[in-house]
Amino acid sequence: MLLALHSKVAYFAFSVLLGFLVPGSLGGAFLERVSSRATIPAPISVLPSQEWEGNDGPWSTFTLQIGTPPQNVKVLVSTASTQTWAVATEGCGAGDVTSCPKLRGGQYNYTASSTWVPNLANVSNQIYELGLESGLGLKGNGRYGFDDITLGFQGSGGPTLKNQTIAGIAAKEFFMGVFGLTARPSNFTNYDNPIPSYMENLRNQSMIPSLSWAYTAGNQYRLNDVLGSLTLGGYDSSKFTPNNLTFDFPTNDDPDLTVKLEAITTSSSISLLQSSIDTVLDSTVSHIWLPTSACALFENAFGLIWNDTAQLYFVSETQHTLLQAQNPSVTFTLRRADTVSSATERVNITLPYGAFDLQASWPLVENSTRYFPLKRANDSSQYILGRVFFQEAYVIADYERKNFSISQCKWDSSPQNIVTIFSPSDSTNNPKSKTSGLPTGAIAGIAAGGGALLIVLAVVLYFCWWRPRQRKRKRAELAANEVTIQNQQQQEFAKPELDSNEVNQKPGLQLHETEGSKVFAPVEIGNPDIVYEMPAREEVASEMTGTSTRGDELDDDRFLYGGRGFRRGDRTPASATASRQSSISSGWGSPRSMHSELARGRGRGSFNEASPGTDTLSSVSSGWGSTNRTLGSDNVSPASPGQIRREQRSGLRHQ
Repeated sequence: MLLALHSKVAYFAFSVLLGFLVPGSLGGAFLERVSSRATIPAPISVLPSQEWEGNDGPWSTFTLQIGTPPQNVKVLVSTASTQTWAVATEGCGAGDVTSCPKLRGGQYNYTASSTWVPNLANVSNQIYELGLESGLGLKGNGRYGFDDITLGFQGSGGPTLKNQTIAGIAAKEFFMGVFGLTARPSNFTNYDNPIPSYMENLRNQSMIPSLSWAYTAGNQYRLNDVLGSLTLGGYDSSKFTPNNLTFDFPTNDDPDLTVKLEAITTSSSISLLQSSIDTVLDSTVSHIWLPTSACALFENAFGLIWNDTAQLYFVSETQHTLLQAQNPSVTFTLRRADTVSSATERVNITLPYGAFDLQASWPLVENSTRYFPLKRANDSSQYILGRVFFQEAYVIADYERKNFSISQCKWDSSPQNIVTIFSPSDSTNNPKSKTSGLPTGAIAGIAAGGGALLIVLAVVLYFCWWRPRQRKRKRAELAANEVTIQNQQQQEFAKPELDSNEVNQKPGLQLHETEGSKVFAPVEIGNPDIVYEMPAREEVASEMTGTSTRGDELDDDRFLYGGRGFRRGDRTPASATASRQSSISSGWGSPRSMHSELARGRGRGSFNEASPGTDTLSSVSSGWGSTNRTLGSDNVSPASPGQIRREQRSGLRHQ
């Protein structure tokens, strides 16, 4: 059993060594897995804040730590923004409710951060128009700068990136701060000086395996509250029911998550959309924005009342009770926007009435009021499926492959299962790639590790294979030589007969034997009448011992090694190569964003310069410029031991 264990250890060590020489071998596969885990980062699962916040939800939020020392703020996820926003101290004034800072998720005081650096792209000030959702009539400004941002609350283990774009906002059009997921840079001067987004910096610093994310907003009507789920560089397979439909990013200036909304139907088969439209998935806003004709169909189906002052569809308590009892559902049928898809190339996302049963609060209304999250769009540039849609939809976006998927969320108690989305450039997981470009440090590390492994392998082979074999062979040869010597002594040095007439040795005298010359005189035994007797008082002649000096060779190393126990065959090692691979001061300015949302009149993602000389947000002008956007194993097995050639020593005499 011990020998078998030694053999397994030796084989494992040999396999690992072989992995350095032949990547396609068993050892190579082992090392490839280890190398993959060592060099490819794991996806980041961002923990939700455990809070439900917002003035039009409430919604599951996420915590960010901004600045030094860290300031905790809670934000919503934006699938359209490239930046991070936090409510500034100017966001709550003397005329606001005392709970304003808490209601808005906490405040970010840039003056209290030692790592804050103002954005001086506009030398006159750091105030820029936010630009995002300007096509929906939402306007606001932000003080832009750079600061350290950590995902998650203290102790959650989230990543920290230094010198990241951050905007302190005050306008209540965006009641909560946002964390932008769009992997495109921002431009505050021109397109020659892009500033990477947080997602891009995570990827550039090898903190996520690919430029991808997965998100669902969570909801309060299932399983006693389901918190939002956000994964960067992968997805949680326990959250959705997969389908085979993949959407490509548009090749024009349309937003990335553009789909064709083909139909909207209720559970009672009532159609709520007269014709298909192109729409955008955008979690920045809560509502679903549809043509006025579709909104009218919703009004009839759900008994909705439009409040022109609040610009919301209110739901009376009586109507709410009725809808709860009926529990109608609404199904959105989506397909690719660029092709005429077959029936199998569609995905249905169904929302129960609970997804539309939301509460509006200050500052939208004075008192909390039930409302239905539907908005009337003025034109096609405003068609949006907002955060309410993300309550039942799980969206995965891959910015390296330029595609995304939409799946129906599933609601069971399955444990979290994070799956990595590998980069197309990762040769370890790309079957079409045979080589990978390793960094110099990685190559040096592999070389050093290989050298150390060779030493360990040599020690293991010596103690577990070579030494036991030598001991076994030596014992066998010792036993064989003992038998040979005994046979020789019995055959060549037999005691002569003395015709039964023995002469006894003198008492008290010891017999001393000395080596002789190995030449023995003949003994005559032919005359029976003559007795040859040793003199009584003379010393007895020394007997010939017949000792052979061959036994000394047992300790001779040459005798042990002489042409035995070596492996035969080609010992040439195979080789393998691996190659792979800003804050509110005087005046307001305007950045440009690579991620423009102004295509086709959307006006989404624009930045305009505000009127200079303004020190407070309330005095900011509403004239802003627009922003342009750029779319972005020969197998080698251990050599078998050679046959041990042994000399047959039985009956032989070594000279």
